[in-house]
This record gives sequence, structure tokens and C-alpha cells, in this order.
Amino acid sequence: MIVSASFRTDIPAFYPEWFQNRFRAGFARVINPYSGKPGTVALRQGVDGFVFWTRNAGPFLPVLAEVARAGIPFVVQYTVTGYPKALEPSVIPAERSIELIRRLAGEFGPRAVVWRYDPVVTTSLTPLEFHPGNFARIADGLSGTVDEAAASFANIYQKTRRTMDAAARAHGLSWSDPDDGDKRHLLADLALLAAQRGMALTVCSQAHYIVPGTTGAVCIDARRLEDVAKGWGLIRAIKAKQKGNRPDCLCHESRDIGDYDTCPHGCTYCYAVRSRTLAKQRFRAHDPGGEFLFPMSGAPRTEPTLL
Repeated sequence: MIVSASFRTDIPAFYPEWFQNRFRAGFARVINPYSGKPGTVALRQGVDGFVFWTRNAGPFLPVLAEVARAGIPFVVQYTVTGYPKALEPSVIPAERSIELIRRLAGEFGPRAVVWRYDPVVTTSLTPLEFHPGNFARIADGLSGTVDEAAASFANIYQKTRRTMDAAARAHGLSWSDPDDGDKRHLLADLALLAAQRGMALTVCSQAHYIVPGTTGAVCIDARRLEDVAKGWGLIRAIKAKQKGNRPDCLCHESRDIGDYDTCPHGCTYCYAVRSRTLAKQRFRAHDPGGEFLFPMSGAPRTEPTLL
């Protein structure tokens, strides 16, 4: 089993103590976001590897070292977009993230980190012509460190539209969703820039934007986890079927231990947070010693079943 931590929230940045406690206990309790039912996800026995998703791995470095000592491979999906504060009010500077990615690759191997330029957001502060130069600047800092850059365009859900509109009013900006031809043209430019720096550009869950020079992203990737293990001198054969989380997703099957509405980064385009105020409230109410990242009120306390 592969454990994802987490595409619903940034556990490495904000909840490192909780994960470390749960890792040492060997399990985490999770509430299914669709059914509301609680379950248990193993974090040691039977775990083939972890995929961690973050914008700031700094607080998580000691935890990663502990996971590595336990002989469980991991991949860090590390988002660095370098957007203005109006869009990413609490994200650490891109330069700091570049330093951290280089450190992760040096300590755990280059296959242990994937750079995510994701999502691509077009606003009056970040128009289409902004992205090639911005991407190249970050890619220059990561050249020789990572072999993949994953990209996708922002999915404009109803809640995303609300938060983007609120940011537009607050900061006097505008935003748009470019047409498909413009998106493909931009990805072709980014693919060339990535290739010039020794990286492959992959496209996450948006097959209709794949252009020559790009392939579909496998963000939860059993083969990459096997490569990480091999780099550590371990033999790990991971039997995981391809089972995406949404249309066009090529990921291998995993279990996610995060919760929506718990990431206080405040990125205006985030699909996982309805309200930054709510996310900050939940972050403050979080108990690092608890079994759940954030137990929903009224959740039944029955004997857990292993997800």
C-alpha cells in the first residue's frame, strides 16, 4: 500500500508533529470526505512507500529522516510556483524552496523529489507571458537536482471561482481561464525550457493538454518509489494497480490521510480549501497528539476498519 500525505492539505508544512506521532504509533485515523465514515490507515506495517505533498518541507526534514531510517521509501511532490503574495500570501519564497529541494535530493536521492509547477494560474499579475520566464528562473535553480517538472492548469471549481473573485476585489487584479490552444502553446514552451535543464515536463490529470515533449504525470508512482528504495540499497517491489483519483489521473492506488479545509497557506486558487478563515480555525484547533488530523464533529467513534 502507498500512503499519500496529502493532496488535501500540506501535512509537511503544518502538521509534522502529528504525522511523526502517528508514524510512531503505526496508524492514523481518517474520515472519508464523501461518506463521513472514519477508518484507519496503517503507516508502517504493509506500507510500500509514502508520497508527501508540500510547499515547505523545512519543518518536515526530521520526519523524513525518521521515515528513511525505517526503510520506507518516499517521494516528495514539492510545489514551487513563485507567484506574487496576492495569490500565495503565506507561501515561503521560491528561493527557500529551491534550497530545500536541493537538500532533499542530496540527502535522499534525486528520484525522491518532483518539482510541481502546479497549478498554472493566469491573472493580470501572472499573464500567459509571465510563465516561461518565471518557470525558467525556478528551473535554473533546480537544474541538475530533479528530473521531472509536473504542471497543470488551475481547475476552476465553484469554490475556486469565489476565492479568485475575492482576491481580485481585494488586490485590484483580474483573472482568466485561457483557451485550450493557448494552454497547449504554453506547455510546449515549458517543455522546451525543462528539457534544456535536464527535466521532463509531465502534465497532471489533463490529457487534452499533452503536447509533443510532454507526457502524463504519475504523481503517485510505484516505479519511482522503487527507484528511491534502490538508491538507498533496498529492494522493493511494489504491487499497486493504476487507479487515478479523477479523470485522466495516472496515479497508482494509494490511501490519503489528509483533510480538506485544513491548509492555511491561503492560496487563492486552491481547490482543497473553501475558506482560509476556516482553514486557519481548524489549524489552531488541531491536536498533534490526536489520532485524526482534524476529527469532524459528530463523527462516530466505532471500531475502525482498515482502509
